[in-house]
Amino acid sequence: HMQHNFEGFNNLFHRFLQVKGPSVEWIKIQRPPEDSIQPYDKIAARGLPDNVANSLNKLVVVKLNGGLGTSMGCKGPKSLISVRNENTFLDLTVQQIEHLNKTYNTDVPLVLMNSFNTDEDTKKILQKYTHHRVKIHTFNQSRYPRINKESLLPVASNLNMNGQNTDGWYPPGHGDIYASFYNSGLLDQLIAQGKEYIFVSNIDNLGATVDLHILHHLVSQPNGKRCEFVMEVTDKTRADVKGGTLIQYEGKLRLLEIAQVPKAHVDEFKSVSKFKIFNTNNLWISLAAIKRLQEQKAMDLEIIVNPKTLDGGQNVIQLETAVGAAIKCFDNALGINVPRSRFLPVKTTSDLLLVMSNLYSLEAGSLTMSPKREFPTTPHVKLGSSFTKVQEYLTRFESIPDMLELDHLTVSGDVTFGKNVSLKGTVIIIANHGDRIDIPAGSMLENKIVSGNLRILDH
Repeated sequence: HMQHNFEGFNNLFHRFLQVKGPSVEWIKIQRPPEDSIQPYDKIAARGLPDNVANSLNKLVVVKLNGGLGTSMGCKGPKSLISVRNENTFLDLTVQQIEHLNKTYNTDVPLVLMNSFNTDEDTKKILQKYTHHRVKIHTFNQSRYPRINKESLLPVASNLNMNGQNTDGWYPPGHGDIYASFYNSGLLDQLIAQGKEYIFVSNIDNLGATVDLHILHHLVSQPNGKRCEFVMEVTDKTRADVKGGTLIQYEGKLRLLEIAQVPKAHVDEFKSVSKFKIFNTNNLWISLAAIKRLQEQKAMDLEIIVNPKTLDGGQNVIQLETAVGAAIKCFDNALGINVPRSRFLPVKTTSDLLLVMSNLYSLEAGSLTMSPKREFPTTPHVKLGSSFTKVQEYLTRFESIPDMLELDHLTVSGDVTFGKNVSLKGTVIIIANHGDRIDIPAGSMLENKIVSGNLRILDH
C-alpha cells in the first residue's frame, strides 16, 4: 500500500508544481450541447425490460465512506450516525440493496470506499450484516502527506500515524477512488464476476438509491456507443450556488467546481441563469473503462488545493481530486437531469430534522416524500448553533414536530420543543442571549415569530 501511496502522491505533487494559473480559461467555457444532458423523464419514458435482473446482475453499488461525523459533533465514521428509527446511513444502504436482491433474485454487491479514518470502525460494524442478502466489500483510499504551505515539505517526520504525526496525513478526496479501487484488486475481481457498472454516491446522500431506468439506459446502449459515464445533475436552487456544474470545454463534457473558478467570475458561476444545474455526485461508471484509463495512466483529474490550519496553528495544504472530474476522460459521457429527490444529503442537524420528520416515509431503506405534502419542495430549515451537535439537537426535541405544511423554519438560541408540536408556513423562533424558549407540547405554530422568553413551568 505504501508504495502505491507514494507513487500516487508523487504524481499528484509533480502535477501540482507544474500547474500555472487556473485550470480553465473562462473564455473557452461553453454551455453543454442540448443532447449531452438529458432529462430524466426522457430516460424513464423508455420503460423497463421484462428481465430487470439481467441488468442488476451487472451492477455494483459503491458508497463513499471516508468521512467522519465531526461536523455533526459525532466521533467515528459519519455513516454510523442514526438518521431514522435507529437506522444509520449504512443500515439504510444495506436495507435498500438487500431489498433489490430479494425482489429480483439478484446479487448486487455493496462496496465501501473507506479512509484510514473510518476503516477500523466500519469493519467492526460490518459483522452485523453477515446474514443479510448482500455481499459487502471494502477497500481503502490512499493516505497522503499534508505539506507545509510555505516550504511545500511534508509536515510528518516519518511514516507513522501516531503522536505528533497524526495530523500529517489526509485522505486525498474521492477522486482517489479510481486508483485505489484498481490497486486494491477488487476492480478486477468484480469484472471477472461479470460486473459492468458501478453506481457511486456519497453515503450521506439518502436520495441516492439504485435507479432501474438509468441502469437500463446504460446496459441497453449499442456496443460502439456505450456510455461509460453518467453524472446525475439536478436544477440549482439558491441553496446550491456552490455546487459543481457541467460545462463543455474543448469539445468534452467537464465538471467545473467553484474552486477552479477565477475570482472575477465567481458571481457568474453562482448565477442560476447561466449554470442551471449542479452535480449530485451520483455517478454511473463503466468498470472496464476505469481499468482501461488506469492502465493507460490517462485519468487526468484537476487538482483541488485545500488549505487547512492544523491545531498547532501550522498552515498546510492538501492536494485533492474529485470523482466527478474524470467525466472528461470517458467516452460518450452523459449528464442526466434527475428529480431533486435523488439529492437528499444530510450534512447538518437541520438536514437531519427533515429526514427524521413526517415529511418522509421510510420503506425498505428508501426515504420518499410523503404524499400528504402538497408541494414537492423541501422546506428550508436553519437550526442555530445550539443544535449543531447531534446529541444536543436530540435533547432539544421531545418529539420531531409535524412539518408537512412547513415552508421555512429558523431557530436560534436556547430553544426546546415539547411533544407533538406542529409547524406550518414560516416559523421563526429566536431566543436572545440569556433567554430560553420552550415551545409547549401540542402547540401549533403557523406563520409565527417567537422571541424573548417563554418558559412553561410545572407547579
